[in-house]
Amino acid sequence: MSAARSEEPPGEGPSGPAPLSERAFEQSPVPWMLCAPDGRLLRINEAMKRLAGLWEGELRGRLPTELGQDDDAPINQVDSSVFEESTRLIREVGATGVPQTLETYVQVPGALETHAWEVRYTPVRGADGELEAVALTAVDFTEQFAARQRLGLLNAATTGIGASLDVTRTARDLVDVTVPVFADFVSVDLLDGVFHGEEPAAGPLPGPVLLRRAAQARSGTDPEAAQDDAAARQTDTDLVRERYTPGVVEEGERGSYPLDSPPARCLATGRSGRYAVGDLELESWFAADTARGAWARRHGLVSLLTVPVTARETTLGVVILCRLGAAAPFTADEQSIAEELVAHAAICLDNARRYTRERTTALTLQHSLLQQRPPRQAAVEVATRYVPASGQAGVGGDWYDVIPLSGTRVALVVGDVTGHGLQASVTMARLRTAVRTLADVDLPPDELLSHLDDLVISLNAEAGAYGPEDSGFGGGALGTDPPPGASVLGPSAFFDGQVFGDIGATCLYAVYDPIACRAALARAGHPVPAVRLPNGEVEFLDVPAGPPLGLGGLAFETVDVELPAGSLLALFTDGLIESRHRDLDESLRLLASSLAAAGTDLLAVSERVLGALTRHRPEDDVALLLARTRTLGADQVADWEITADPANVAEARRLAARQLARWGLDELVFVTELVVSELVTNAIRHGRPPIRLRLIRDSALTCEVSDSSSTAPHLRRARTMEEGGRGLMLVAQCATRWGTRHSADGKTIWAEQALPPH
Repeated sequence: MSAARSEEPPGEGPSGPAPLSERAFEQSPVPWMLCAPDGRLLRINEAMKRLAGLWEGELRGRLPTELGQDDDAPINQVDSSVFEESTRLIREVGATGVPQTLETYVQVPGALETHAWEVRYTPVRGADGELEAVALTAVDFTEQFAARQRLGLLNAATTGIGASLDVTRTARDLVDVTVPVFADFVSVDLLDGVFHGEEPAAGPLPGPVLLRRAAQARSGTDPEAAQDDAAARQTDTDLVRERYTPGVVEEGERGSYPLDSPPARCLATGRSGRYAVGDLELESWFAADTARGAWARRHGLVSLLTVPVTARETTLGVVILCRLGAAAPFTADEQSIAEELVAHAAICLDNARRYTRERTTALTLQHSLLQQRPPRQAAVEVATRYVPASGQAGVGGDWYDVIPLSGTRVALVVGDVTGHGLQASVTMARLRTAVRTLADVDLPPDELLSHLDDLVISLNAEAGAYGPEDSGFGGGALGTDPPPGASVLGPSAFFDGQVFGDIGATCLYAVYDPIACRAALARAGHPVPAVRLPNGEVEFLDVPAGPPLGLGGLAFETVDVELPAGSLLALFTDGLIESRHRDLDESLRLLASSLAAAGTDLLAVSERVLGALTRHRPEDDVALLLARTRTLGADQVADWEITADPANVAEARRLAARQLARWGLDELVFVTELVVSELVTNAIRHGRPPIRLRLIRDSALTCEVSDSSSTAPHLRRARTMEEGGRGLMLVAQCATRWGTRHSADGKTIWAEQALPPH
């Protein structure tokens, strides 16, 4: 098509009526425009004239950028940037011959609503192939654009909302998705109980409730918008609070939602609302709340949506969306989009609320099951710390324990149950109770871990027998085929360093004797402890690595180490040293350096250790137990060897009475002589030499009689006519506690008495 032909009147050619192609061009319902390669208009059809609101004489020979310069021309209502981009694309196509497409969203002259247009720029070539013009066609694809925008927004919501199980973070995700692509201002107000995991009442909220501003944001870069965004990202304790109170707003009650306000109506009915400036509902609200009214006028409020946050027939709060300034009001379709967005976010918020409730319950249970304060004992000075894992991981099953034993000894325990949540906390409680029970029997560390291993195996067997649905522990039933390559070792299997089974745990058990200044330790798949010696040197104890609890069939080994008074022993779970931010060796170096700089305050030492190793929120729970060893003075212990002759029982009584007199414990002489007489007599009659008598004065008076026989006595009730068999019964009645402990050299029978008050 040549420029000469383009100057002909639209209805006729030089030799009569216009050809069919010309009439098709003029009558096409698709707006057409023909421009020279430099961008100046050559031809325009009737549809484009109606769209532009101008006739061809006004348009011909002009650039698109000149179309809106006449003040009385309707087309000047279109944003000038559209014409500038169109001129650029015409010239680009005229220079390169490559077709281009422009998608724009504008309100054309005379139209009530903004439409989406797809403008195509196509090169027009002559018979010789030379580019002579550029054709423009404009297609209204408002419906397709809206559908595409809707799908894009919903897709963004699907991928962008709910990545975290934190209520506040999920609310922020909703705000980030909707501002500024859908609304200019969005606020998310949730029930106060949602942040604590509480279960709201089902259905709408007809009564007074307390709301907390979970998140808010406004588009723009002015200082006030930045301040709004900063307020939206405050911590939970600083979140804006809103109180929705049905009824009249009292004087000075700023921040409340009156009964007739759109947010209150949304909460009360459970239905969304769409409002525009001038609506009676908005004007009434702003008249009652002058602060909000001033905000709306200052920012040019155009339209407002209120959408209830409803999940599983439960209302969790309300979302308010506003359009400001020159934005178009919300349409009915956009109200539906907002409802879909909030509905998706509501499910995510409810999931976060449920997780918060479970995590809070697990944390409460975990803390209640842990030792609240170390018991009174003289063997060690203790400091303990427990740090739960990050929100995503959930509460684990780490625990620590300090258990006083006979002979002023103390047991130090740290353990870790695999998994997280309530199951791990309950399992931890069962294992901790078992450890305390076995420790009370005074078992050596390796034997105690063997019994604990049997317990975990039986718990796994019990869970497998009932099945995952009935047991609540999850996992397959007993007898399920193990993973490929796994070596079957009972109900659980060990594969690639992981324990397969419903329950698994690790444990470190240590017994410290302040008289001998020695510790006996054994571990079951647990990290080795660290010790800072009195000279400041830090080392990791070489404790043989036993298998994790629950495998069965493998032995544990006890190692004895000397720990001088003033040594600092550090027992911990793997959450302290395992991190994706550093390797294990670096963690151990940090731990050693933190202990090397240890002071006298153990709480400060624990803070230093945690500060060095948990700069990032730990992915797993952390249990830390610090124990500084002590020793009993020579004036607190008396020890004698007794010859295996019944005649020496009286001498043993005299030795004990003389020692009590030195300690000023004359009130305990009678009972102590009775206990010594019975225990030494039993050792002479039923045990084997050597026989030793030891008295220990600490928080209680302890009497111990040792011999080399492994046969342990047992308490029984003697018959009426029997002359013997009442010795241990008398000891049990006179002493506060009594018991037996075994060693490699034999056994020790001990009995404790409370010291008289000073």
